[in-house]
Parts: sequence; structure tokens; C-alpha cells
Amino acid sequence: MAEIDPYVALARLSVETFVSTGRPARLPDDVPVELLSQRAGAFVSLHERGQLRGCIGTIAATCDNVALEILQNGISACSQDPRFDPVRPDELDYLEYSVDVLGDAEPIGEPSQLDPKRYGVIVTKGWRRGLLLPNLDGVDTIEAQVSIAKQKAGISVRDDDVQLERFEVVRHMRGGEPRVS
Repeated sequence: MAEIDPYVALARLSVETFVSTGRPARLPDDVPVELLSQRAGAFVSLHERGQLRGCIGTIAATCDNVALEILQNGISACSQDPRFDPVRPDELDYLEYSVDVLGDAEPIGEPSQLDPKRYGVIVTKGWRRGLLLPNLDGVDTIEAQVSIAKQKAGISVRDDDVQLERFEVVRHMRGGEPRVS
């Protein structure tokens, strides 16, 4: 069996601890230095039997390091995603995990500067803000990517008076497979 990615291991620890005990996981002693020295926004995504089960994250760092960011967002992904009921203990063995660590967002002038496979998008209008990660199944066009991000922000899909930003991610998935298929 392949070694588990430490980013994925933290997400799994966070979700399994919180779902099983109702308490946040403690940061393990053996966390690699790169997770303790880096600050970044991060998203934890959960899938069950190929279907999204929860995805919550932060656009920019809110914690002292990315390890703590993952622990926090793992709890949010399994218990606070408004699209889903909280994850139950009997689902844990069926969850698939991935962690996206976000690069810095850069403003862009027009949608043509996006590529839904390479860049995520942030759409902003006033105080409304929606984000969509890159390289998602079923999101193959710039138009679809921007439209979904607008919907997430509560912005009309016909409203073109928005600010756009793009960002890249490093997606961590190794070892995030379900224990039971």
C-alpha cells in the first residue's frame, strides 16, 4: 500500500476524531516541518461512493500553519457544509479525502484568462464572494466555472459586473481512498 500523504492523513485524523468524539483532533507530534512552517488557505474535500459529501476551506490562511488549517477545515467539511447533513460514524470507512492547498490569488481582467483545469476562480461583488476549485469533474468550461462560483456567492449568473481572481492549488490525494469500497 502506498504511503499516505501527510496532508491527507491530517484531514482523515481531523474528520474521524471529530465525528467519533465530537472533539477536535490534536496536532500529532510527527507532522512534517513543511506543514508547520507554511501558511496558506486550504480546502478539505470529502467524497462518498464518488459523490461529494463535504467541502469547506479557507481562501487565505486563518491559522498559524497549514497543518492547523487542515485540522480546522476537516471539522468544517464533515459537520458544517450547508449542503449536507453532518457525517455519521457509520460513513467514515466509505469516505475519500483530498486536500487542496491554495496558492496566492491574482486579479484577472477577463474570464478568458481562466482555465478550469489549471486555475480555481474567486468571484466577488460587494461583500459576496464565491470560490470554485480547479480541475473538478464536470466543470470543463470557463463559463461553467464562473457560473458555479457566482451561484455559490449568491450572485446572478447574468451579472458580469464582478471581480475575478484566479489561483492554483496543490492537490493532495495519496492515501485518501476509502477503507471500504
